[in-house]
Amino acid sequence: MSANIGGVHSAPRHAGGRRVVAPIRLRILGLLVTLAWGLVAPGISAAQRAAHMPRVALLDPGSPTSPAVCLPGFRQGLRDLGYVEGQNIVLESRYAEGQLTRLPALAAELVHLTPDVIWTHSTEAIQAVKQATTTIPIVIGVESNVVEEGLVAGLARPSGNLTGMELRDIELTGKRLQLLKDAIPTTTRVAVLVNPTVPGHERVPGNIELEARALGVQLQRVEAGSPDTFEAAFAAMGQGGADALLIMEGSTFARNRQRLLDLALLHRLPTMSGGRHFAEAGSLVSYGADVRELCQRSAVLVDKILKGAKPSDLPVERADKFYLVVNLKTAQALGLTLSPTFLAQADEVIR
Repeated sequence: MSANIGGVHSAPRHAGGRRVVAPIRLRILGLLVTLAWGLVAPGISAAQRAAHMPRVALLDPGSPTSPAVCLPGFRQGLRDLGYVEGQNIVLESRYAEGQLTRLPALAAELVHLTPDVIWTHSTEAIQAVKQATTTIPIVIGVESNVVEEGLVAGLARPSGNLTGMELRDIELTGKRLQLLKDAIPTTTRVAVLVNPTVPGHERVPGNIELEARALGVQLQRVEAGSPDTFEAAFAAMGQGGADALLIMEGSTFARNRQRLLDLALLHRLPTMSGGRHFAEAGSLVSYGADVRELCQRSAVLVDKILKGAKPSDLPVERADKFYLVVNLKTAQALGLTLSPTFLAQADEVIR
């Protein structure tokens, strides 16, 4: 029996005089330990999970609020593969905010983080990352002429630490000119807008002179390397007597496509461009690969690298589907009537 001293019950003792902890107290002590571990364990588990998550660095020439058209496609591709940011993948993003001179510093910053893969797009961003590392795998979301620009040794075996998706924009220039003439048969002089900083553009429009002569069209090369040169470029088109405009593909033109197309409408110039995103922004006609689709597919290459593949063993994948999109709203704004025969060729008509 326990003794009662001053109304307080002392704990029972064995015959040897040792104090015995009551079973109820043991249960309470165990419960407290369990609760304490429950509060600590999730933090440890989350830290462990984060330590083992794959890390992918993203370099975009645009801004977080207005990224280039490629990045949303890539993020969708990751989601399609089951990647959820913060749960099973870490994404480190850097944006140049349209200031391309910042790209080398941002690329170096991402390399310092030692990610598993660096994903990027646009000629300037790819070159910046390529110069920043020769060891971290690089995946191109989309780019034209990767061999001609010296980004990879070959399409089948890229070599080095870089692979990705190729747009094939330059190859389609002649076809775009033909479709522009089909849309507006009265076209006789076409301005071709190029970016002199893009390596593949130096061959344009010389690469389609034969097609132009066959179509009875004269070509005028007009350069614009940045948005602040756009108005001067359109003034040159007017002086040259252009009656239509062919816009080459490129990240600078893609990011600023709305401004370009607003200027084209102001100058009453029907436009042919590459990619559906241009037609959505107001280009009369566009013909090319779906950039969002290609960038979405680039996520598969990232996934393969995260699972152990080497970039040099992953062939550069080229666009194999091309879409003709017509914007009838723009046709109406320009006072143009497109023939039913031409419209019947379109994969999509924006009304």
